[in-house]
Amino acid sequence: MRSSDAGTIHIIGAGLAGLAAAVRLAPTRRPVIVHEATAQPGGRCRSYYDHVTGMVIDNGTHLLLSGNQSARSYLQAIGAEALLQGPANAEFQFADRVSGKEWTLRLNDGRFPWWIFDKSARVPDTRLRDYLPLMRLLWPGGDKPLQEIMDCDGPLYERLVEPLLLAAMNLRPPRGSASLAATVLRETLALGGKACRPLIAPEGIGRAFIDPAIAYLREQGVVVAFEHTLHRLHFVSGCVARLDFGSNDEVTLGERDVVVLAVPAYAAASLVPGLETPSAFRSIVNVHYRIDVPGALPSMIGVINGTAEWIFAFPGRVAVTVSDAGHLLDLSRETLAQGIWDDVAAVLKLDAALPPWQIVRERRATFAATPEENAKRPGLRTVYGNLLLAGDWTATGLPATIEGAVRSGDRAANAIIDDAELVAAA
Repeated sequence: MRSSDAGTIHIIGAGLAGLAAAVRLAPTRRPVIVHEATAQPGGRCRSYYDHVTGMVIDNGTHLLLSGNQSARSYLQAIGAEALLQGPANAEFQFADRVSGKEWTLRLNDGRFPWWIFDKSARVPDTRLRDYLPLMRLLWPGGDKPLQEIMDCDGPLYERLVEPLLLAAMNLRPPRGSASLAATVLRETLALGGKACRPLIAPEGIGRAFIDPAIAYLREQGVVVAFEHTLHRLHFVSGCVARLDFGSNDEVTLGERDVVVLAVPAYAAASLVPGLETPSAFRSIVNVHYRIDVPGALPSMIGVINGTAEWIFAFPGRVAVTVSDAGHLLDLSRETLAQGIWDDVAAVLKLDAALPPWQIVRERRATFAATPEENAKRPGLRTVYGNLLLAGDWTATGLPATIEGAVRSGDRAANAIIDDAELVAAA
């Protein structure tokens, strides 16, 4: 097999980063081929039918915020933005399993945080002066553990900072990168409620982010090849010369061909000699329950002092996400399902026995968002002239999020679009 003489772009990986790159490149009419190792696209952002519960479930319940501009632009491009739903205003409901308190955090739309002056809108048991340390966190002056920047205790930390950053970084915040935490806060709370409206995909993450992308790419003439695993990159004179897919299936690259490697960090490290990538990872546990819940419930509730962290109520089902969940991986599935259900039943005030359930454990869901691992994240370019990198583990400035994944794919595509002379030379 030989690549197109017109200059083909080979995207390795049909996860969100790879699909975002392909979507951005499709209108250029330059030949684009997406090579995916598995039988389905989406990577860690996909939906599938679960025979145990009889439901279509996500491998993880993913949340966008209204300020995630790259992800929303991607959805607009594939005609899927209407598949996300959320409240008209930035409101977040919380329940504390220990104290029994329930409250709603309400952020005003403008950048000036009027909400912190309103006792009924801000975090319970907090005072105005408690919010001042957040200003220092916005510009930490270098990367260091968060615990060196602010006190990781007290009502504000426990009821807002910790749940927000734990969800965004998938790491207990005290050890987390202050630089990444600062970026999260600057792009969310610091911009006001307009950037903080929670948006979820009630019909499934694959239905919103993946299926429309594949349909769009095929309409644009982009080839998406499934079960096409890249085994090796062959390098000659500072560039990728051949793609080896095994079983005598090779692609010989031409002068104007470009490769976008959009695979997980550990896969990229095995394919590219000398490439430093994050090597420590954190897990996420998701539990799905088949049950009808009252329609008046909010679609999302944060849980404080429980095993569950975020509860999502959908028609006919409830999904629960637990971040940095290594402490749960050795529990039996039955024990874990029941323990999290106890939180769900208490918070949603359900008098129901354990319903049909399914657990999805992603052991290497994200890179560990510590200062040390953040420093290992490579940029877009490599030492090989026609090889670019994409993925939420690359140096996007964000933790491993949907927004970061899409942003990385966009950057790779923009580099190709902007540099018409990007050729196979170091």
